[in-house]
Amino acid sequence: MIEQQIPRRDFLKTVAGAGALAASGTFPLQAAKKKEIPPAEKVAHSLFESLTEEQRKEIAFPFDHPLRKKVDNNWQITKPRIGQFFNKDQQAMVDEIFRKIHSPEYADKIVGQVAHDSGSKALEKCSVGLFGEPGKDFEFVLTGRHCTRRCDGNSVKGAAFGGPIFYGHAAKGFHEEPNHPGNVYWYQAVQANRVYEMLDGKQRETALLGRSRGERGMKTIQLTGKKTDLPGIRVADLSGDQKGEMQKVMSTLLSPFRKEDSDEAMKYINANGFDNLHMAFYKTEDTGKDGVWDVWQVEGPSMLWYFRGAPHVHTWVNIKDQA
Repeated sequence: MIEQQIPRRDFLKTVAGAGALAASGTFPLQAAKKKEIPPAEKVAHSLFESLTEEQRKEIAFPFDHPLRKKVDNNWQITKPRIGQFFNKDQQAMVDEIFRKIHSPEYADKIVGQVAHDSGSKALEKCSVGLFGEPGKDFEFVLTGRHCTRRCDGNSVKGAAFGGPIFYGHAAKGFHEEPNHPGNVYWYQAVQANRVYEMLDGKQRETALLGRSRGERGMKTIQLTGKKTDLPGIRVADLSGDQKGEMQKVMSTLLSPFRKEDSDEAMKYINANGFDNLHMAFYKTEDTGKDGVWDVWQVEGPSMLWYFRGAPHVHTWVNIKDQA
């Protein structure tokens, strides 16, 4: 763990202030309790501190740099590749950060997916950008083919995952078969289709649409702030058992990620009204024309989870406290 050095002048001010509060009998004990840094962020801080000056010039930026907010399906946030740029200890830290921002159940599978899609053994063909500095606002971003992930320690206020993320998989080639064999994320589409199976005829007419929004870079994850008139069927119009299945969908979507990020995402979704979520399926992008919808989305006032399963899986995610 990196120790944060407090300047002597600021330290004396802190001690003096604490003494005054104690004398008045109003000392807030909770204020003296240091906020715990999550495990992934601890390693990210260590990675930053390990960088040479030359390395920092290549991958470290101010926190407000516009590059920090970008998301895409296949891109390098910085030019250097992990396997060539970092020493072995630093590569191990990057691997540990990436694993720790995912749930233990899925971490190995997701590292394997990123390695497979980038044509490597692990994460060595991905790239890293570091924004800000430890002890202040700070964010670690890792990108590559089918990957944009973030580790921010809640430096980015009001944004789950520290900002928009992307995940995907081309398990058996660019054009996957209708049942997507080997795809580590297809189980999410299976759960989503269970909601569709529960809908009656009229509900299906509302939920099943023509062509999806498609992929348009950053525009793909734009939020509307709207509670009604979003694509598909509104959760408020579902029955109790259908809503229960919709809850399972959100749990399934969040299952690959660490608990802190999943909890924050659901906090924002619920704050804007779970009943205001809409679910849509798209019939013109049905691989194999089998009625198992490959492309679908969940959208609410301040969230979007767009799953494009044709010709292989691309998933765009953006969840905030407000649009």
